[in-house]
Amino acid sequence: MLPVLFAVLAAAANALASVLQRQVAKGAPDEHTFRPLLIVDLLRKPAWLGGIGALIAAFLLQAAALDKAGLALVQPLLAAELPFTMLLLGWLMPGAFRKVPWAAVGALTVGLAALLTAASPSEGPGRPGPLGWAVATGVTAGLAAGLIAAAWIFSGPLRAVLLGVTTSLGFALTAAYMKTATQVITDSGLGAAFASWELYAMVATGVASLILLQMALASGTLVVVQPALTVTDPVASICLGLGLFDEHIRTGGWVAMELAGIALILVGSIGIARSPVLHEQHTVSRAPRTPPARRVRR
Repeated sequence: MLPVLFAVLAAAANALASVLQRQVAKGAPDEHTFRPLLIVDLLRKPAWLGGIGALIAAFLLQAAALDKAGLALVQPLLAAELPFTMLLLGWLMPGAFRKVPWAAVGALTVGLAALLTAASPSEGPGRPGPLGWAVATGVTAGLAAGLIAAAWIFSGPLRAVLLGVTTSLGFALTAAYMKTATQVITDSGLGAAFASWELYAMVATGVASLILLQMALASGTLVVVQPALTVTDPVASICLGLGLFDEHIRTGGWVAMELAGIALILVGSIGIARSPVLHEQHTVSRAPRTPPARRVRR
C-alpha cells in the first residue's frame, strides 16, 4: 500500500537526517556552540546538508502519506525511525552491529506490527469543521498546558517525561494540520494552501513542538524522554484521527492486542534509548584543551 511505503520511507529519512546531523555536530568546535559560527561551520559540511535534505524528504513523504491515508495509520509507522537509526548506526560506526540491541529493535517492530494489525485503521470520510478544530485544538492545548504546569513543579526524570508527552501531543496536532493542508493542495492547488489557516497553524504548532522537544531533552536523558515520545505520538494521533477525521479502528477483543502492541513499543523504545550505540553517537568528543602556562615568578 502506497501510504505505508511513504510513511516507512519518511521514518527512514528522519533516521538518516538524525544520524548525519549528529555525526557532523560532534566535531563542531566547542567555542562555536552558542555562536552563529556554528551554522557557518555546519553549512560547509556536505553530510550536514545531506541531513537537511533528508529532513525535507521526510516532511514531503509524511505529507504524501497523510494525503492518502489517515493519522491512525501514518503516525504510528513513524516510530520505525528508531529501528532505522539503529541499523544506520550499526552500518556507519565500526563494530557497532555487535552493540545494537536487537531484542529491543525486534520488540518495537513486533509491537508496531501488532498495534496496526489489531487496530486495522481505515481512513474516514470526515473533514474537520470549525467546531471540530476548536475542540481538538482546545483539548490538546489544555492537556499541554496542564503537563507543562506539572513539569514546572517537578524536576528530574518526571519533568522530562511530562515534557516528552507534551512534545508528542504537539507533533500529533501538527500532523493533523498537515493532513488538512495536503487535502487543500490536492483539491485546490498549492496556492490555495497559502490562503488556508491550517498551513500556518501547522508551522506554529511544529515550531512550538520543536522548542518543547529541546526543553524535554535538556531536562533529562534520552532514556527517559524517548519512550514518552515514541508511545504518546501514535496514541494521540489515533485519537485525533478518530475524533477529527472519522477514522476507524477495531475495538472489542482487538483492544487487548492493541495494548500489547503499545506495551512492546514502550519496551523496545526504552531498550533502544539505553543502547550504548545511541549514546556513543550522541557523545561529543572534544580535544582536551591545553591549560595556559603559568607564569613563574622570580
